[in-house]
Amino acid sequence: MSESPTPVPTEPAELTTNQPIVKEKQENMLLNLALNIVIPTVVLMKFSGPEELGTKLGIIVALSFPIGYGIYDFFRAGKINFFSALGVISILFTGGVSLLELDPKYIAIKEATIPALFGIATLISLKTRFPLVRTFLYNDKIMQTARVEASLIERGNQKAFDSSLFIASCMIASSFFLSSFLNYALAKYVLVSPPGTEEFNAELGKMTALSFPVISVPAMLVLFGALYYLYRRITHLTELPLEHILNVPEEDEAQAK
Repeated sequence: MSESPTPVPTEPAELTTNQPIVKEKQENMLLNLALNIVIPTVVLMKFSGPEELGTKLGIIVALSFPIGYGIYDFFRAGKINFFSALGVISILFTGGVSLLELDPKYIAIKEATIPALFGIATLISLKTRFPLVRTFLYNDKIMQTARVEASLIERGNQKAFDSSLFIASCMIASSFFLSSFLNYALAKYVLVSPPGTEEFNAELGKMTALSFPVISVPAMLVLFGALYYLYRRITHLTELPLEHILNVPEEDEAQAK
């Protein structure tokens, strides 16, 4: 309830549908790419020879950069990022297989398993009260969900919107399954030398370098397609302009007008 002695009817609606935005610290994408892809690739491909770091130390040094970035991301955000934590676990598994000189097939299996599990979880979540599409796309950080929900209820389009969320969820799941297939195919194609050799380190570096254009870009395109589809459905079902749907800072919304 408002504490103002002379409340204006339109003010509470404005407060609930256009909340002030608290800006979070933005991630430095150049630093992300450098520490997770560029530097590990260079170390594995150029500095893992016997005259430089050697195969085992090369693995340790290369993997220390993405692990260090995961720790940095924790202190930057002030909380555990589930995806960063999973990335660190994945890197540690890769390092363990490499240092223990196990069969490279375990890396390929790991590379395929993680995104596949996300795809399955996305589909299973549709049967729960908390579908993962709300985590990935339809959340308060991206959209003004209170305003969208109010407009959907007003127009009686809630069921139609739920159907749109189902389709968007399937699109998100397909992006994970695509990533799973590409991860496995890339690992099986690139990792052919036995672990513990300079050739294997170079191949691991090559796989790291190719992971972004070969795996991340196609999966991101599918995800952006799901986001575009959801935005189109929301604008159609709510009849709201895009600037009233996206959760943008007030000054940016003013400029858009």
